[in-house]
Amino acid sequence: METTNIVDFTRRDKMTDALTELLRTGAQELIASAVEAELADYMAQFSAVRTDTGHAAVVRNGHHPARPFQTGIGPVSVRIPKVRSKDGTPVTFRSSLVPPYVRRTKTLEAALPWLYLKGVSSGEMGAALKVLLGPDAAGLSANVVSRLKRGWAAEYDGWRETALDDEPIVYIWADGVHSGLRGSDDKLCALVIVGVTARGKKRFLAIEDGVRESTQSWREVLLNLKERGMNAPKLAIGDGAMGFWAAMDEIYPATRQQRCWQHKTMNVLNCLPKLSQPKAKAAIHNIWQAETKEDATKAFDLFIRTYEAKYPKATLCLQKDREELMAFFDFPAQHWQSIRTSNPIESAFATIRHRTKRSKGCLTRDGMLHMMFKLGQCAEDNWRRLRGFDYLAKVIIGVPFKDGIETTNHDQIAA
Repeated sequence: METTNIVDFTRRDKMTDALTELLRTGAQELIASAVEAELADYMAQFSAVRTDTGHAAVVRNGHHPARPFQTGIGPVSVRIPKVRSKDGTPVTFRSSLVPPYVRRTKTLEAALPWLYLKGVSSGEMGAALKVLLGPDAAGLSANVVSRLKRGWAAEYDGWRETALDDEPIVYIWADGVHSGLRGSDDKLCALVIVGVTARGKKRFLAIEDGVRESTQSWREVLLNLKERGMNAPKLAIGDGAMGFWAAMDEIYPATRQQRCWQHKTMNVLNCLPKLSQPKAKAAIHNIWQAETKEDATKAFDLFIRTYEAKYPKATLCLQKDREELMAFFDFPAQHWQSIRTSNPIESAFATIRHRTKRSKGCLTRDGMLHMMFKLGQCAEDNWRRLRGFDYLAKVIIGVPFKDGIETTNHDQIAA
């Protein structure tokens, strides 16, 4: 049974909230850039045709009237360019992306990057357009796809230079995302950093090509962020990859560190036999789900006593990051759900991992990176603000928290 993620809002044409308008604007720009790429490809076939005076015989001639194009986020205005011939030869530009009389598409904000992926991986542009526009959609030529790819590459290059000094970054999540590449046994290791601003908005800060998550690769990423104006975050969340943390100690030494509990749980369980894993997993769960740091410490010590004799590798794996695993207790409890794991990156790239598996290693290194960037932007548009974002201002100014609760000076003295 085919599923769809279109949400049919009542009176959606009347929706005027900022997020919806942002999505509509982004969809409109994506359509416009794709149609312009189609037009450039169409005009190229007349590049050698000249009038008696030596001018181009076929030229642009404005646009057709704008018409609404219904998407999963409401109506988006579309203007299709017109062309004319100076020597009287009949010429007509028709967009295969937005054919005449087509008035509806599926969720457009995610479909174009998906179309891009399908095009560069297997050339199945017809199948991709059927998802976008329906069974009657025509295909896009390879030249049009190439123009779109070049446009997205330029957009990615510009994004990598965007200033980051507009507002403070409070938390960052970091992870390495591995994907297969065309004609190579190597995998692209995309070094990804997501940050949350003082107003609770999550945003991608870096999606860079790395080398096995090495310290030097992470150092280059962090130096670039610092050069672009990013402040020292209050907390960084990630797995136990030594490269990232060594680079953080060098570039942002004042930033607290929080190890991802999901990664740590998997690493510990991998040191145990399968029969012991369910009980051990429950014991680990009792640590990071504890109400207070004191209760977490007791659960932590109990785990060590239970498994140290038989499975010292498992207990050593847990103990070596003990302090960094407990850092979240010193931050607002409203944020714990988000800062105990690197889920913001894991969830955003779940779709990308699925797409890259389907591509069967057919993407080039640059193509894979640009595809991750475009699909990452789609995920970013759908992110909600951080739960309890109003507490971020207190984190920024250094208000102390104990077991997730704001403390006063009296409370600290009593403790």
